[in-house]
Amino acid sequence: MIHETGTVVSIQENELWVETIQQSTCQTCVAEKGCGQRLIAKATGKTTAIRVLPGLFDLKKVHMHDKVVIGIPEKVIVTGTLLTYFLPLTVMVLAVLFISQFSANDIITALIAIIALCAGGLIVRIYSYLNRNNNEIHPILLEQTYSAG
Repeated sequence: MIHETGTVVSIQENELWVETIQQSTCQTCVAEKGCGQRLIAKATGKTTAIRVLPGLFDLKKVHMHDKVVIGIPEKVIVTGTLLTYFLPLTVMVLAVLFISQFSANDIITALIAIIALCAGGLIVRIYSYLNRNNNEIHPILLEQTYSAG
């Protein structure tokens, strides 16, 4: 599990939003020196708000501006990357291979490629929506390190 420290910026009924500067994985990443994400975070101090599920925590004990530790399962990074990038491209390539059997028109092939890429993206979006409250694939609250309230 990847741990990230952040600050609570919003508390809702069954979730909270945590603002982080994502640097915990920067030290272990192979692209450390050439990563644009790290460079931008260092230069701008820009933070990211992440939707976090409470896990075993009672959200009534969490307050705005609390410092918390969230956990992101490692398998989520790999499967999420594959799903987000590989699935739409695979759908597009398969659609182009299929349509090329029936049409030699490049414009039709290009349109089918764009439509298939969007369809693959839609599949990813539907999967994401259906799993929006799944504790196994979303960041969860692990610990409250500092209470502001």
